Amino acid sequence: MSTEAVAKRLVAMCRHGQFEEAQHELYAKDAVSTEPEAAANGPLGNVKGLDAILEKGKRFQAGVQEIHGIEVSEPLVAGNWFTITMSLDVTMKEYGRNTMTEVCVYHVKDDKIDSEQFFYDMG
Repeated sequence: MSTEAVAKRLVAMCRHGQFEEAQHELYAKDAVSTEPEAAANGPLGNVKGLDAILEKGKRFQAGVQEIHGIEVSEPLVAGNWFTITMSLDVTMKEYGRNTMTEVCVYHVKDDKIDSEQFFYDMG
């Protein structure tokens, strides 16, 4: 699967809230997930390996009360890299409702996502 095909599939799945399914289908077993420096060591921080990425997603979902909307941009592809923006209108159990917006950068190797990095403001 080309980088563009992986990117389009990820976007389609994320738009339907199928985050965990996308990770199972599209991620390498040794994929790396990198958060902004301020969040790198927290419970949703940097991890390596698909199992750890899936667990991080479960920890995030455990804090979600309700997802009101998801917006995902079209991917921008450059070689083995692609980027998207994602906005999540969500009510968190501890913090209430807000819109989380981030830039997501992915690298594809051997037809699988082997790294993801997220950029967003903390606060």
